[in-house]
Amino acid sequence: MRHAPLPKHLQKRYIGHSDISIDTTLFEKNKIAPLMGKKYDALYSSDLLRCTQTLEHIGWNDFISDGRLREVRFKRHIEGKSFGEIEAMDDFDPLFLESQERWHSFICDESLSLFQERLQNFLDELPNEGNILCCAHGGTIREILTLLTPKNPPQTLDYLDYTIVRVK
Repeated sequence: MRHAPLPKHLQKRYIGHSDISIDTTLFEKNKIAPLMGKKYDALYSSDLLRCTQTLEHIGWNDFISDGRLREVRFKRHIEGKSFGEIEAMDDFDPLFLESQERWHSFICDESLSLFQERLQNFLDELPNEGNILCCAHGGTIREILTLLTPKNPPQTLDYLDYTIVRVK
């Protein structure tokens, strides 16, 4: 599940490791209603406020906070910017958009391989059985889905959207 919305002025920006609170006035509990009645054997959350506050706002306080579920670390001059602001930068080149690797190298301070390794390490330590819910960030979820289901294109999730993955 992706965390709840940020304040409007911070939405649609590259927010990586910045520790920003959710805007509870924008919380749409009905989006996650199907998740509410389920029993979870384990709840995991990124250690950043926007994820921990999401679970606490739902009333799920018995979660494990894990820094490996953080969003990718963006470069300092990218953090907090919108795509339009990045596109207007002097060092922006439209060719960066031709591949995930080029784009990632341009905007991120954490290599794609280290990001994937961090997430794979988290996945490898999950229990082999059970119903597990993770609250994380858009890029983190997209990369986890890529690791778990490499043949399917990754999804982009909006705030409080979720996807169910069955792993055998």
